[in-house]
Amino acid sequence: MKNKIATALWALSLLLLTPLSQASPRDAIGVEPAFWWAGMHNPRLQLMLHGDKLAALSVDIQGTGVKLLGTEHTDNSNYLFINLDVADAAPQHLTLELKQADRVLHRLDYELKPRQPGSGARQGFGNKDVIYLITPDRFANGDPANDTVPGMLERAKRADKDGRHGGDISGIRQHLDYLAKLGVTQLWINPLLENNQGAYSYHGYSITDYYRIDPRFGSNEDYRALVQEAGKLGLGVINDMVVNHIGSGHWWLKDLPSQDWLNGYARDTSSQTPKYTSHRRTTVQDPYAVAADKAAFTDGWFVDSMPDLNQRNPLLATYLIQNSIWWVEYTGLSGIREDTYSYADKAFLARWSRAVMDEYPNFNIVGEEWSANPVTVSYWQEGKRNADGYSSGLPSLMDFPLYEQLIAGLNETEGFIKLYETLANDSVYAAPGKLVLFEGNHDTNRLFSLLKQDLARYKMAMTYVLTAKRIPQLFYGTEILLTSPGEGRNDGLVRGDFPGGWAGDAVNGFTAQGLSPQQREAQDFTRVLLNYRKQSPALQGGALRHFVPENGIYVQFRCDDENCAPGSHKLMIIYNKNQQPVELPLTRFRDLIGTSRSAIDIIDHKHYPLTHVIPLSAAGVLVLELQD
Repeated sequence: MKNKIATALWALSLLLLTPLSQASPRDAIGVEPAFWWAGMHNPRLQLMLHGDKLAALSVDIQGTGVKLLGTEHTDNSNYLFINLDVADAAPQHLTLELKQADRVLHRLDYELKPRQPGSGARQGFGNKDVIYLITPDRFANGDPANDTVPGMLERAKRADKDGRHGGDISGIRQHLDYLAKLGVTQLWINPLLENNQGAYSYHGYSITDYYRIDPRFGSNEDYRALVQEAGKLGLGVINDMVVNHIGSGHWWLKDLPSQDWLNGYARDTSSQTPKYTSHRRTTVQDPYAVAADKAAFTDGWFVDSMPDLNQRNPLLATYLIQNSIWWVEYTGLSGIREDTYSYADKAFLARWSRAVMDEYPNFNIVGEEWSANPVTVSYWQEGKRNADGYSSGLPSLMDFPLYEQLIAGLNETEGFIKLYETLANDSVYAAPGKLVLFEGNHDTNRLFSLLKQDLARYKMAMTYVLTAKRIPQLFYGTEILLTSPGEGRNDGLVRGDFPGGWAGDAVNGFTAQGLSPQQREAQDFTRVLLNYRKQSPALQGGALRHFVPENGIYVQFRCDDENCAPGSHKLMIIYNKNQQPVELPLTRFRDLIGTSRSAIDIIDHKHYPLTHVIPLSAAGVLVLELQD
């Protein structure tokens, strides 16, 4: 979420928010997490109990192999934290007894479930994948009956660009076949957790219950079913998580677990105006920054509707870590995208990342650090040797620096050289190939609009993202040229409805009915490239070689062998900005062409002899597979 998030739109929406939205329906005693699993890597489990004056009660556990390590409480007597060791526990139902002296006041059933075989060894997303980002409220409305739900403050209003439109989990499930045939392999879905806010709640980043899917999207069971059905079609699911902040309607704000649960907000000073983040993200890695400036970044709120969490509180830190692991285990996720990564406490972030990766060693997590500076981004990647000794444990980050130069490089006359030189910055990353490169997301204006609705530039951009030595990510609707304004922040329009996702839509992007010839061409181009990538070892790994752009032409090679040795599988990718047909002499590229005598265009299957020159038509891109 970008620095410009505090816009006039936010100010207007806040007028519609109640100070403390109604909490989700809860039992007399709430227990989170509601259940856990036997056989987890980390045998420690901390339960958070919420109810009237629980802190003064003692606890007994009835169960086999379960050890009660003790209890903790805060300055709020309505919370009790129970620490358990379940290393020797088999799947079973436990009984928790809460006592006053010898009298049992409450008896609670708690289940340790069996894990799915191989859960800990699950494979996370990687370079063989292509990620497809979905904003669920705007993708497809599979169940109109849940558009407006009793108890949820904001009602559906599709005509309002900033309101809820009715897209849901059912809509995604109904179109999994489209996504699989398109050629993507992972679905990153913007947060699905409950956002019971008075307005502007559709985006999902103002969470009001960490353990409940928003009923306007569906249920917890619906989400798990989505992941299972997607898996059968070869699609993984990446969960969009938020540990930096919550929504102002979160049930905690009616009864904060402790005075220091939030930054800049306590129960006895709830009327004060919170301090807002400075967005000065470099302070956390600046060797000269003062403590006050660091705190102004990490401890400030985005806006009034997003209270900032204090992850230095050890009870909250454990809660957030367990919640992340709970969703991975419960649904069967293949990855996490962590929102506003650097805004949270950096010591906590390292603990959080490592806890998840220790539980799932082959998993993957990508963090959002919205900076065009590769030095700033590289600081957060696991394996980077930072001067201050910090190591995050985070495998991947969104490659904002390369994204910014991709847009500039295609729009500017001599932009190819910028794009070429940007790749030299890969030397500052611990593992540049693990970064996620995108053509757009829910916070950026639409690609086709940024490229002045030029189809040739669009094809070059899509090719660059899908052939880069990165993990590629596409934004829903880019394949059919969805547009937005090209300047400023335009969230509601950027996150427009996917045509065909609602009954009665005149245009259907899923079936191509009503698409313009240009939209069909873009969709076909993307589908061919995506499905080619799924079987190309050169694009899924191996080496990248590129040549200094000359005469408006930029040439890259991808090889399945790190040394691009003779006989390896190779692709020659030619980006051309010339508005008139030209010829590309092949002399510069002989070492990489090697003994290959011809090449075939993977899009239209046209053959090109690799003798002296390759004829290029007006501006566009060729992806050539070299033939022996």
